[in-house]
Amino acid sequence: MTNKNNPIAALDRLVASALMLITPEYKIVRDARRNSMTRMQAGQAHFLINPEHTQVEGKNIRFARGGVEGKPTILLLNPLPQSILCYEQIWPLLAKNFQLCAYDLPGFGGSEGGAEVMNTETQSRILAEFVSQMNISDFHLVGPDIGMPVALHYALRNDCRAKSLVIGDGPCVLPTFNGSIIDRAVDSAFWRLVFRIGGAGTFVAGANNLCYVNYTPCPEELADYVASYKGRIGSVMEWFRAYPEIIGSIQPRLSEIELPIQIFWGDLDQLLLVETANKIHELLPNSKLTVFENCGHFSYQDKSDEFALMVADWVNRDHLGL
Repeated sequence: MTNKNNPIAALDRLVASALMLITPEYKIVRDARRNSMTRMQAGQAHFLINPEHTQVEGKNIRFARGGVEGKPTILLLNPLPQSILCYEQIWPLLAKNFQLCAYDLPGFGGSEGGAEVMNTETQSRILAEFVSQMNISDFHLVGPDIGMPVALHYALRNDCRAKSLVIGDGPCVLPTFNGSIIDRAVDSAFWRLVFRIGGAGTFVAGANNLCYVNYTPCPEELADYVASYKGRIGSVMEWFRAYPEIIGSIQPRLSEIELPIQIFWGDLDQLLLVETANKIHELLPNSKLTVFENCGHFSYQDKSDEFALMVADWVNRDHLGL
């Protein structure tokens, strides 16, 4: 049963809580949440992000625009299991000084797609076509989580129009530094089936339990996430099945990326451990690393003010120094 204050069904919340009992990393996040001095409760949302739709390679792609025309452009890719609405907290902080565009990756968020788009080659190709159709150039590409390998793959394309990358909290190197949840989804067909049976509500609830230290999403935000992945967890599991191939498509070529890159990570990220950030920082020839303290996996929300300031400083100044 759901209610207006929580669009995730009670059974889904119960299953997600049971899953946390066999997830050793959960205790770290739970204890940090209890001790957090910066708890943020999202209010009833009147979203500043106003989604639109366009057709790209036959897929209905959801995106949003905002900010100040003529200012430096920032393009934000959605993470999993979220959508572009996850940027609601940083949107007004950046919209005052930048032109903004947010983009739900094919097969994720509010964009169409299934198993056929669960690879970096297809994702970066469709992104390139979207950028061309929207006539975006000299932009700064922000890619957390699933957006991170897409951003890196896009940077390797001959038609890349990005000026810099801001990436983090995502898969990028082998051997991986994963929490147990990621290892289950990547390594075990049984667990992929379990996640598929659990469905969107359990998937979103589990992510909320494990990925937030300071922030609590509002019901309207959660409703969009659950609706975005309803009936789609099976195809999402194809992304996890292809995890080694996704990383393998970019890791051997990381040294070829000449764009300046800002890497970010939450120090308490228990999905993809912060050791990953240190490793990719070593492998990228033109990078800067920022680690947010007392911050979970969803750093753009868990430390929204600091995250927005990092992006603003990077676009205005820091990318020029690398």
